[in-house]
Amino acid sequence: MEFPKVVKVRQSFLRPRVGDVEAALREELGRDEIASRVRPGMEVALTAGSRGIAEINVILRSLVAILKEMGAKPFIVPAMGSHGGATAEGQVEILRSLGVTEEFCGAPIRSSMDVVELGETARGVPVYMDRISHESDGVVLVNRIKAHTDFRGPIESGLLKMASIGLGKHKQALALHGYGVEGIRDFMVEVGREVVDSGKVLFGVASVENAYDEPALLEAIPPAHIPRREEELLAEYKGLMPELPVGEIDVLFVDALGKNYSGTGMDTNVIGRFRIPGVEEPERPEAKYVVVGDVSEESHGNALGVGLADLTTRRLFEKLDRRAMNANVLTSTFLERAKVPMVLENDRETLEAAIRCNWGVPPGETRFVRIPNTLHLEYLYVSENLIDEVLQNADAEVVSEPEDLRFDTDGNLGSF
Repeated sequence: MEFPKVVKVRQSFLRPRVGDVEAALREELGRDEIASRVRPGMEVALTAGSRGIAEINVILRSLVAILKEMGAKPFIVPAMGSHGGATAEGQVEILRSLGVTEEFCGAPIRSSMDVVELGETARGVPVYMDRISHESDGVVLVNRIKAHTDFRGPIESGLLKMASIGLGKHKQALALHGYGVEGIRDFMVEVGREVVDSGKVLFGVASVENAYDEPALLEAIPPAHIPRREEELLAEYKGLMPELPVGEIDVLFVDALGKNYSGTGMDTNVIGRFRIPGVEEPERPEAKYVVVGDVSEESHGNALGVGLADLTTRRLFEKLDRRAMNANVLTSTFLERAKVPMVLENDRETLEAAIRCNWGVPPGETRFVRIPNTLHLEYLYVSENLIDEVLQNADAEVVSEPEDLRFDTDGNLGSF
């Protein structure tokens, strides 16, 4: 089969950047409204989620060092809902894959799936909190502020999500996801507010990232200011988030999905697919066929998000850990995202199938885009017929001559 010729493109995005993470955090925690909340001898729990947050291990290590200097006794708690197979051991393993270890961070990691019930919201939704964190003298919420992969709202993914689903463990995740999108869009914020107002939260540390997977901003926020400030930081993030420079695509090839790239394996905001019953799909981009080639090592076989694709490969299928993926998707209740699509032998066969099913379009004229994953969009390959559109829509440059798609002896595309 004839494949379209491709060129390599480099996109340029706005790039505010925190040069020295520890120095930035030292300045933030040195502010009186934050420092005054930490007393010598306090046992302080630092939350650590499952996302591939930029420099999360350095952020946590820095917080540990600063809190120790303030006389506190910090420790780390995995705060990631049902991830890691909804087990205490699995969640520690996820942290290890992110570089968050006791040795590196200089603090113990205390993992449990036990929770205590703090009460309930005005709607009657129970509010849970990790038992170990609840027994501490105070909690520091640590999370990235970003667009959610399931909905749009004034508050999406950030500190309130960490306070609710993160600290509430598997039990809170089940309670909220049982209401569908309303549960995580509306009820999640209400639960998070209850946790923040419980008196157990000392402050939050918010990270906003640029399109290069780097921390663009780090900010310590007193509990009373978290909801308002999170709205403002989400707006800042949306001005920095990466996107594809093409609105209409025939075949979008994603080299790998993974929990370290997005909570949904592939960021729905990038590929333009929610696949949640009753939720309107994003307007842009619109891809006829999405192909995913592999799952990242950091995901440990949790291929959640494979259901967002139309085709995949045998190498992804053989790495799939159904137990981990099923626990994750059953908690979310968004079953479409774990449905395994047509499995073909390799990258070549998946592309041949997608191009064959692209009705009325000659193979050489396929509007084709290839990305390494949905987090890193600086470099991508596009078919020749998209060059003008890319240069018009984005701050981008072509960095290679037109070339044929190159497959190795196993029929897979070479690395970027």
